[in-house]
Amino acid sequence: MAALARWCVRNRLAAVLLWLLAFGGVTAAAAVTGSAYSNDYNVPGTESGRAEELLQKNFPNLGGASGTVVWRTESGTVRAADVEQTMTRTLNRIAELPGVASVVSPYEGQGAAQLSRDGRTAYASVAFEAQPQDIPESQARAVVDTAKAAEADGLTVELGGAAIGITESPGGHIAEVVGVLVAAVVLFLAFGSLAASLLPIATALIGVGTAYAGIVLLGHAMTVADFAPMLGMLVGLGVGIDYALFIVTRHRRGLKRGLSVAEAATNAVATTGRAVVFAGATVCIALLGMLILRLGFLNGVAVAASLTVVLSVAASVTLLPALLSLIGMRALSRRERRRLAEHGPEPEVATGFAARWAAFVERHPKKLGAIAIGLVALLAVPTFSLHLGTSDQGNNPESTTTRQAYDLLADGFGPGVNGPLVLVTEVHGAEARLALDNLDATLRGTKGVAAVTPATFDTGGHTAHLTVVPESSPQSKTTSELVDRLRTEVLPRAETGTSLDVHVGGVTAGYDDFADVIVGKMPLFVGAVIALGCLLLLLAFRSVGIPLKAAAMNMFAVTGAFGVVVAIFQWGWGSELLGLGSAGPIEPFLPVIMVSVLFGLSMDYQVFLVSRMYEEWLETGDNRRAVRVGLAETGRVINSAAVIMIAVFLAFVLSGDRVIAMFGIALAAAVALDAFVLRTLLVPALMHLLGGANWWLPRGLDRWLPRISIEPPECRVGRENLRDSDADREKLTDVVDVLEKERQQDVRDIPR
Repeated sequence: MAALARWCVRNRLAAVLLWLLAFGGVTAAAAVTGSAYSNDYNVPGTESGRAEELLQKNFPNLGGASGTVVWRTESGTVRAADVEQTMTRTLNRIAELPGVASVVSPYEGQGAAQLSRDGRTAYASVAFEAQPQDIPESQARAVVDTAKAAEADGLTVELGGAAIGITESPGGHIAEVVGVLVAAVVLFLAFGSLAASLLPIATALIGVGTAYAGIVLLGHAMTVADFAPMLGMLVGLGVGIDYALFIVTRHRRGLKRGLSVAEAATNAVATTGRAVVFAGATVCIALLGMLILRLGFLNGVAVAASLTVVLSVAASVTLLPALLSLIGMRALSRRERRRLAEHGPEPEVATGFAARWAAFVERHPKKLGAIAIGLVALLAVPTFSLHLGTSDQGNNPESTTTRQAYDLLADGFGPGVNGPLVLVTEVHGAEARLALDNLDATLRGTKGVAAVTPATFDTGGHTAHLTVVPESSPQSKTTSELVDRLRTEVLPRAETGTSLDVHVGGVTAGYDDFADVIVGKMPLFVGAVIALGCLLLLLAFRSVGIPLKAAAMNMFAVTGAFGVVVAIFQWGWGSELLGLGSAGPIEPFLPVIMVSVLFGLSMDYQVFLVSRMYEEWLETGDNRRAVRVGLAETGRVINSAAVIMIAVFLAFVLSGDRVIAMFGIALAAAVALDAFVLRTLLVPALMHLLGGANWWLPRGLDRWLPRISIEPPECRVGRENLRDSDADREKLTDVVDVLEKERQQDVRDIPR
């Protein structure tokens, strides 16, 4: 690491230019190729997956995106002459728009069921030629504008469907801008130097920007969800700014101790930079753990997020030292530069609140540990009511046309019309056709079924599909129970003695199958992530207790964050106030991605906190002192980093995207819990209670494990970095003297 840092410092202009060329080149390539995202939740081998395969193979006209135009009259009926003429004319115009394949009007024979019983609500189905991700926003916007032009006094027109949702996609980058601005303010307050506060942000933006464009290109090689770039940016900005913050903090300490700019930058990368690489590796391992699930949809998310972390780490250990050497002594504030010139190098010791807090935790480990565990348990309570399912346009903010169309359909036709089930089967012979006709009647008499459409056959007559409209909404547990009842009771009885093999598909069935697969593989996934994380910590700290405590803390952070997400999004506590729509279930893929990201981020603080404690333990062999000094010296920077991460994550609530808002709130809650409760309260309390057992390692394992060092002591790094000359030896002596004086300080002895 020291050699890499020296090269970047000596060739700082070349290092900056290489990063700018990489950023510009990848961005240009992404702009030329365009995006190719795909939200394919189907899991091969599941029943809903087989139903989807049969539909795509035998009913290609159903493959495009769909939209719905809904209208309602305040008085009279939708069959009134003026209303019918207005809407017929409007639907004809929509059918002629680019990208529209067909429009099914309720005023035609095949659309008769699209009129409500009270006659006040009707809807038309709009079929597009392409999938939602391939439809230009201009085409979807033209449909919306044409339909909304028909509105008049007493006639309300709203639109819904996946294609229409494109027009409501959040525009701009307000969330990122707000997060970066808040981070800049926190950094300036921490450093007191404008130049130093801007460097972590510049480094993170270059790394994340390059990764964002890289994810666009990645979408052409594998399945990448449309929220993957935003998720990558969310994680990348958080870890990128934090990693740079840690390195800049160490660089500033080196300057205050009398090192030159080049030596301080090299020393920062050789020490804290190694911890950054280690922390980034743990995040990537946690993210790539999703590959164990073997789900194409999640594979793309894992690789995309990992790419962002890798480039953020790379920028922190290469671009950042080059920038630090460019700004020189301006990394310190004017007051700090003046004091350094007047008084010379001075030891920097933890004072103030950080020292008092470290001593306070040492004196009351049992009480404070109990309080921390109680708080985590309280936040985790909602997790036990976690319900995985599909959040749909019924969860959109009330002001959106998709939400209003959803509500109009539910009021006029029942909630199930917003998420019908699709039954698909192959049909061989007259006997199977007769059994299919009987199935129609059987389904109509099934509990929970509101309506059934007649069977529709393909051109060859060998495949048929029926649409079943449940009595309950798509995200209701009652609808999931209906899916189970159809699969385990109703359909097996109807298939007995026939060649029919009916598969249940549709939105609810697909999400239920996706959730079942994820839940079934979750133990293996979580176990693998924990095992790999523990192995890394075992190698780094040569202790059995440290990895086990880290795993427990990570689980606490995850369950607490899940509790907050369930309370806000599933229970609806404040979701409307935040502009996130109404309460609904949690997306099936969210737990997996959250566990990956949260385990990685939680491990970051564990590494930075315990590495300083471990260094002090190796120096003194005094556990109480090691925990006290480690907490006092890292607490402030960890808290500053946590505030930045929380600000960045919460800013993504402004994105307007429900899924991204879930991630943002979950990550912000986890970081707040991790930094302010677990790492600065529960972990040091437990380490004080365990004493020397924290660092216990069986002798046989000690001989077998390779020896690695995350963050070597600065004295050793200083000796390695300075050349063997009289001037350098004199400078080395001065620096080491300052370091030794600092190490002899005890935070409990500092006046307070």
